Amino acid sequence: MLEAVVKKWCRPDVIAPAVTEIDLPALWARGIRALLLDLDNTLVCWRSKDVRAEIGAWVQQAREQGFRLCIVSNAAHIERVESVARQLGIPYAVRAVKPLRRALRRAAALLGVSPAQAAVIGDQVFTDVLGGNRAGMLTVLVQPIDRRHEFVSTKAMRLLERAIWHHVQAGHDQAPG
Repeated sequence: MLEAVVKKWCRPDVIAPAVTEIDLPALWARGIRALLLDLDNTLVCWRSKDVRAEIGAWVQQAREQGFRLCIVSNAAHIERVESVARQLGIPYAVRAVKPLRRALRRAAALLGVSPAQAAVIGDQVFTDVLGGNRAGMLTVLVQPIDRRHEFVSTKAMRLLERAIWHHVQAGHDQAPG
């Protein structure tokens, strides 16, 4: 029974080595029109405001392909999230409390799409993937930018992610961060 629950809620629909490696045309072909992006270790390093050039170029490419984008972060400090969002020219939501669905659904509504037209992209199974799956959205798990520098609770959750990975990996060959 645990295996069925884990597969249903913790299995990402897509796995990519990095945000910049996500196949945007494939997402568009699946009916995805909005990308809800995690911040820490997905777009920037933990606690950083520095957006690498390749991330900025990828966001621009996604916009040019017609995607609407929004940062959805559990971060409590609005200044850092706002700084990154401003650099990328996209809206944001903070204190999302992922895996709760509310902020993800609000972000989709803000972008004018249904949950089925949104993809949640992030580096954590128990926040991004679980939250996106609970919200009825496509989920994309990316490898964390930097595993060495993370919040202590994130490090603990990564141990749990690795422990359950064999239950969710059907169809996937990369283990989470």
